[in-house]
Amino acid sequence: MTPSPVSSTPILRTVLVWSGAVTAVLTVAGAVVGYLVAGTTGLWSALVGVLVAAVFLAITGASILIANRWYGDALYVPLFFAIVLGGWILKFVVFIVALLLLRDQPWIEPTVFFVAVVVSVLASLVVDVVVLLRMRVPHVSDVQLPTDPDAGDRTDESDPRP
Repeated sequence: MTPSPVSSTPILRTVLVWSGAVTAVLTVAGAVVGYLVAGTTGLWSALVGVLVAAVFLAITGASILIANRWYGDALYVPLFFAIVLGGWILKFVVFIVALLLLRDQPWIEPTVFFVAVVVSVLASLVVDVVVLLRMRVPHVSDVQLPTDPDAGDRTDESDPRP
């Protein structure tokens, strides 16, 4: 593992931090709106909806950040895809388990839960777009360019240029 980060690392960290802040705001707003719409059942439905969306959306970013720790290693590419694919499989299994556990629960208001999940996903997409638009990452990243021979101290004495 090398200490130099991959260019996507700061972007993913920023996305996770901003997503955490947006999730906190959505948790409060969802709880209030859910309670006003459907009472205590709506409150819990909104909280679970926001939490489920936040966990699912964070797994991909976190798995890429974890995989980027092996950047520069000879096995980086297979490790990267194994970790990211493992994250997707984990999301699939957790999704099935969540559906089985949450279906037919008396404390879930389906409409409030659905709206909370959709609003959380849309908010996450807005965070992704805003972070990507604000980050300054070169078009070609993680590349070492050769130095300019005309700049700085020249050591080639046979060059006729002054």
